[in-house]
Amino acid sequence: MAPDIDSPKNDPRDGGLRWSGRISLTPRILAVNVFALALLAGGFFYLDSYRTRIVDARLEQSARELKLLAIGLETAPAEQHNALIAAYARQTHDRVRRYGPDGRLIADSFAMDAPRYRLRLPSEEGWRRHAARFLDKAVDRVVFADRPPNFEEPAVDRADAWPEVLLARKTGQPQATNRYAPDRTFMISAATGMKDGGSLLATENARDITRTVRAERLRLGIVIAAAVLASVLLSLFLARTIVQPLQRLARAAVRVRLGRAREVTVPRLPERRDEIGMLARALSDMSHALRQRIDATDAFAADVSHELKNPIASLRSALDAMERIDKPELRDQLMAIAQDDVRRLDRLVTDIAEASRIDAQLSRTRFEPIDLGLLIERMVVAREARGVPRGVRLAFARPRKDVAVVLGEEQRLLRVLDNLIDNAISFSPDGGLVQIVATVADHEVLVSVEDEGPGVPESQREHVFRRFHSVRPETESFGKHSGLGLAIARSIVEGHQGKISIADREDNQRGACFMLRLPMGVERDPGIVSE
Repeated sequence: MAPDIDSPKNDPRDGGLRWSGRISLTPRILAVNVFALALLAGGFFYLDSYRTRIVDARLEQSARELKLLAIGLETAPAEQHNALIAAYARQTHDRVRRYGPDGRLIADSFAMDAPRYRLRLPSEEGWRRHAARFLDKAVDRVVFADRPPNFEEPAVDRADAWPEVLLARKTGQPQATNRYAPDRTFMISAATGMKDGGSLLATENARDITRTVRAERLRLGIVIAAAVLASVLLSLFLARTIVQPLQRLARAAVRVRLGRAREVTVPRLPERRDEIGMLARALSDMSHALRQRIDATDAFAADVSHELKNPIASLRSALDAMERIDKPELRDQLMAIAQDDVRRLDRLVTDIAEASRIDAQLSRTRFEPIDLGLLIERMVVAREARGVPRGVRLAFARPRKDVAVVLGEEQRLLRVLDNLIDNAISFSPDGGLVQIVATVADHEVLVSVEDEGPGVPESQREHVFRRFHSVRPETESFGKHSGLGLAIARSIVEGHQGKISIADREDNQRGACFMLRLPMGVERDPGIVSE
């Protein structure tokens, strides 16, 4: 069975892997930054190749220079040979040894002049040199560097004690090799054969190579250490600015989940303009809306209980009285009262059910373009065909076709308009006029319903939209309305991102004017509410 890619566990928008979600943000941020620095530490591999190139160049140079010395000795008189060897040693800081055809040592630059280098024993050096050698070994181990053999002076100084001399005689070409001195500095040695069957050997303690590599390694280490320190500090700062606010929001969300929403204040983080600030304000608004929803639900439950008690009490009284009364005319009156209470209960239950379902239904409804002008015109024609009570007249100023178009659910908007017109007819005097106007202004469709009734005092204009608020005309019998009509109308209008209110009539005449504002038909997601 194929996995459900739309399920929360496989949501591609979460931007993370399953295993990474098990790790806290702070170590993840640190790990990412330190990993980038680990790539920078790859510079030590470059240092190893840099050292190898220096050593190879020095080996080639030593072999070439020694070959030139051999040519010079072969062409110079014999009495000048020692002078040439000594001058070469002074210039290159090498120890030059000449071996005869039988392999015996016949000349040594160290015997002719002051030695140009001295091998240092680690026991003679201070802790800094020991630390430097320790770092050399550590870096070599990390980069898997090849370790050259150790340099040792032979017990008997003969040509056959040096492998490079033997190889040079065998191949007829100059040979060079490198070894480690006791203090891990490089010993460069070169050998070449001569026409008389003898050979030359030059050895050099190339401490400058080690110093150069160590200096570059120190610079690289300082850069990496500074980068690591800066990266750790910045990572901790980043983790603090991300993780701590998220932890505060998570704790507040847990308290909300545990049912203490009224006491919880979700931080809004107004100083942050990034995604975390957006999340904080969204969670704060969500908890505020949840608190309002809980309060509204509690108040609604209390109002429902109160409103249901009246017809139930009346119905119970009528039924109890019927058991004790024998007169048919009184029983008929009580039966009429009971039937009226049953109808009132049915109306209340129907309106309560609709009021409780509006928000959920609108959030799942796909809104369609609706011409409010055409919708109102059909309503007015249908009402006039049925007959308007008490001779009340209806007048509608219809706009041009396809002008007053909104996105919405037709049956719900029809319920709003029907409630407004029904309310206006109820409060109109006999033979009064109800005027309905639909216009367009500022990308909104405006619908006004005006009557010639007593009007609504300014202090009561918000109260009339409350659930179970029912102030009816004196001519209307009690219980014909549930008091939910205007509350349902406001819920439907707000679900369409609109507003409904009560205003004074423009002509300053007596009466009420209900104003309905709905955005023009630009398609949107009904589940997204703008700030």
